[in-house]
Amino acid sequence: MRNAFLALLFLNFAYFAWAHWIDAPKPAPVNEAIAKLPALKMIDEVPPEQRVKPDAAKAAPGPATACLSVGPFGDVDNSARAAALLKEKGFDSRQRAEPGQTSDGYWVYVSGIKTQADADRALVTLEHNGIKDALVMPETADAGRRLSLGLYSEKSRAERRAQAVRVSGLDAQVAERKLPGTLYWVDLTPPPGVTSVPIQDLFAEGVGSRIAVQPCAPAAPAVPVAGPASVAASTAPAAALPAAALPTANNPAAATSGTPKLP
Repeated sequence: MRNAFLALLFLNFAYFAWAHWIDAPKPAPVNEAIAKLPALKMIDEVPPEQRVKPDAAKAAPGPATACLSVGPFGDVDNSARAAALLKEKGFDSRQRAEPGQTSDGYWVYVSGIKTQADADRALVTLEHNGIKDALVMPETADAGRRLSLGLYSEKSRAERRAQAVRVSGLDAQVAERKLPGTLYWVDLTPPPGVTSVPIQDLFAEGVGSRIAVQPCAPAAPAVPVAGPASVAASTAPAAALPAAALPTANNPAAATSGTPKLP
């Protein structure tokens, strides 16, 4: 019995020595990225003069609010209405004007008419399909002969007209007509915490249907906008063709008054 006790005691000592001196675990590898980080400290371990005050982060100034532009507007009245509506919603708005191109409608035409005989055949084809107001435009060096099917203020109406012409077998096209003029913009400074412009509200008020929001353009000379009277002279195109001279579906006789400069 005594021998058994001594044997068990010897085995325990042997296991203890093996576990602590022979089978000791290897130290974990050092992570260099973590080793360079400062050690975390409890708030009580930091000296009072080094502690960050809770309101310090809130008081720090943030980045300046970005300037946003809404437009372009084709006339100063809509620009002024948009500026007033946005000002009611808390935006600091400023109007500006700059030279550009304004839309004068959408022209429906057929190109690729090589000879007068081709033009005559195309007119007969259109008449057989119920289209009797097409006009043959004078031949030009860059575009040749073209048939004019009308000038429309809305693109959807122009597309419907072009589709009716295509049914007859002619390849009708739609092009937006541009004239030199003045474009109007509303530059905004959003109120704190606001990052978007309620442009849908402007659509609902009928201010404009082709306007968008974009960052303000870099500082450049711009025409100041003081009101409709002050910009009346600048809104007139330098060499704009009178609307009465355009061949349209409702004004076919206008073709005899001159050759319009169409796209």
